Amino acid sequence: MPLVQDLVFWILSVVAIGAALGVVLVKDLFRSALLLAVVFISVAGFFVLLSAEFLAVVQVLIYVGAISVLFIFGIMLTRNVREGNLPNRLQIPAVLCASLLLVGMIAAAINTDWRPIPNAASQLVDSAQTQSVAGAPAGALGSGYEAPETGLAELLIGDFVLPFEAVSLLLLAALIGGLALARSRGS
Repeated sequence: MPLVQDLVFWILSVVAIGAALGVVLVKDLFRSALLLAVVFISVAGFFVLLSAEFLAVVQVLIYVGAISVLFIFGIMLTRNVREGNLPNRLQIPAVLCASLLLVGMIAAAINTDWRPIPNAASQLVDSAQTQSVAGAPAGALGSGYEAPETGLAELLIGDFVLPFEAVSLLLLAALIGGLALARSRGS
């Protein structure tokens, strides 16, 4: 089974990196937005591999289902979709900043001590992944930490339902506004 997971990880990695490169290298903005959706779906696949299915579903619903669609509506409302971004004087500083960031990330990855997790800590991580932080043994996460009594899904449906629904109404309003703008330009 670990061989299959490794194979899926590498396939998702290649797809995510290829799509991310496509987002910034493709001149057609519509295709770039579609490639961004592919990146978001790949990230959801990584969440599934990490046994975080709830985060994978949220990733697909929010980022692929809402944010990508919002980007696509915005692109469809622009006049010259096929033209793309014209070259400007900020390309060289942008490449320089991105290169410095890449060098810093590579240096951090090389200089990090990547020792495996000890066996007891590994069991604790497995316990936290399969149950929740609330299901971890008392004092397992440190003496000053108290585990919450509810999980993330229960908080979204319970205590934070109003902000959660407010965000959905905001996305709906943006969708209706985009459609209204598109309709007024078309007629």
